[in-house]
Amino acid sequence: MKKILLAISKGRILEEALQVLADSGIKCKESPFESRKLIFETNVKNLDIIIVRASDVPIYIESGKVDFGIVGKDTLLETELNNHFRITNLNIASCKLVVAGKKGTLLKNNMKVATKYPTITKKYFREKGIPCSVLKLYGSIELAAVLNLSDVIVDLVESGQTLKQNGLVEIEEIEKITSLLIVNKTSYKINRKQIDSFLNKLNLE
Repeated sequence: MKKILLAISKGRILEEALQVLADSGIKCKESPFESRKLIFETNVKNLDIIIVRASDVPIYIESGKVDFGIVGKDTLLETELNNHFRITNLNIASCKLVVAGKKGTLLKNNMKVATKYPTITKKYFREKGIPCSVLKLYGSIELAAVLNLSDVIVDLVESGQTLKQNGLVEIEEIEKITSLLIVNKTSYKINRKQIDSFLNKLNLE
């Protein structure tokens, strides 16, 4: 029987995703938090887990090198890849994607927008009919608005405390974000029995 691979995003999703699996009786034989391994065997026969960057999960699944994965909706919206089925919303790592800036900032033409999500940002402002210049950053997005590198930012917000502590406020909500379980279309057709067996353990079929 073929071994199937599950990819999980590093970062905010990982701990909660592993807990969902553990609650269903699926556990890594070694802790991903303590090992530098790339592939982790589980206590379920022919099921291994890989831990990768969030942006890489859809790429591995799109290519068929990984059968299914757990990833944030924000990542799927940003990559715009579509060779997968969205199996279910896991309702973990919930947050929202927002436009934020200094208090009193209004959305207007030719704004500078800093974000880790240029694809989502361009689409959002285009649909609102607001021309803008998008600056992709990789670190602390809030700093761009604080130092006036940008007029506003587009970023994930959980409690809103980081915005508040840096003198910023939410201007508009773009999308509610949670984590999704997705599967490669071809893998599901070929390995449906194995994948359905996994879904049964999660009560998600």
